Amino acid sequence: MTISEPVKRALIVLVASMAALTSLGAAAQRGAGPAPGAAAPAAPPQAPRRGSPASQRPPATQTPQSYPPGQVDAGRTVFGAQCAFCHGRDAAGGAGGPDLTRSLLVAEDVRGDRIAPVVRSGRAAEGMPPFSLSEPDLAAVVAFIHDQKAQADTANGDRRTVDPADLQTGNAAAGQRYFAARCSRCHEPTGDFAGLATRYPPLTLLQRMLYPRPAPPGRGGGAPARVPQTVTVTLPSGQVVEGRLAYRDEFTIALTDADGWYRSWPARDVKFSVDDPLQAHIDQLAKYTDGDMHDVLAYLQTLR
Repeated sequence: MTISEPVKRALIVLVASMAALTSLGAAAQRGAGPAPGAAAPAAPPQAPRRGSPASQRPPATQTPQSYPPGQVDAGRTVFGAQCAFCHGRDAAGGAGGPDLTRSLLVAEDVRGDRIAPVVRSGRAAEGMPPFSLSEPDLAAVVAFIHDQKAQADTANGDRRTVDPADLQTGNAAAGQRYFAARCSRCHEPTGDFAGLATRYPPLTLLQRMLYPRPAPPGRGGGAPARVPQTVTVTLPSGQVVEGRLAYRDEFTIALTDADGWYRSWPARDVKFSVDDPLQAHIDQLAKYTDGDMHDVLAYLQTLR
């Protein structure tokens, strides 16, 4: 009997799920992991997976271990103060530091026997300095990292991060043609975009390209616009007031005038127009296809 490819893939997923459930059940029966030096149980077999590094499951914890909630919470505080800048507050990666929930060293660690030496000695070649933590603080950090790793091991779905490899799928030549047709009116590859790819990593560059302003004024306290928006308000008397947009929602329009005064009006009582230099990006977002986005990104990454 011949099995179709969709059925094969479904069987692989089913077998992998059954193996994961069996592993979790065994971990629950064992409770806390064995003391350092005890033989580690063999990791359950996992079905081969395809895709980018970010879509791969984290390496399986070799020795399941549990920690008191109070120790985990203490570790969260210390980790946030000492480690979060590089590794992220959830240990899933940050500004230059790797995702510890995907670290093989963490997966093989037993109550700090591998993590502690790295914390105390650092890794100079990788830009990590040594840290002088007290024994209780170090133990708490280990507990927190393992708690985050356990959550990653049991999380539903595959993807937790975006790997640079995910973004390297476009055609730079096609992106250059798209850029020339739709973007060159405002941007110049040898002018404002010269060296663009050296200033932004791929994911940040894609975010800036698609949505250069995090949030419009007055919407949930988002970050301010990178390029100022201006507004012209015409009052019922016919007086025209201009300034930088300070606030806007369904009910209110407000600006800061040239003298620095904040002025606001009920939106229903005045006429106003907003000049947003980034409106072209917002309009373009509805026109991009997935292929267009990756092609333009591929081209922008050649601007070094």
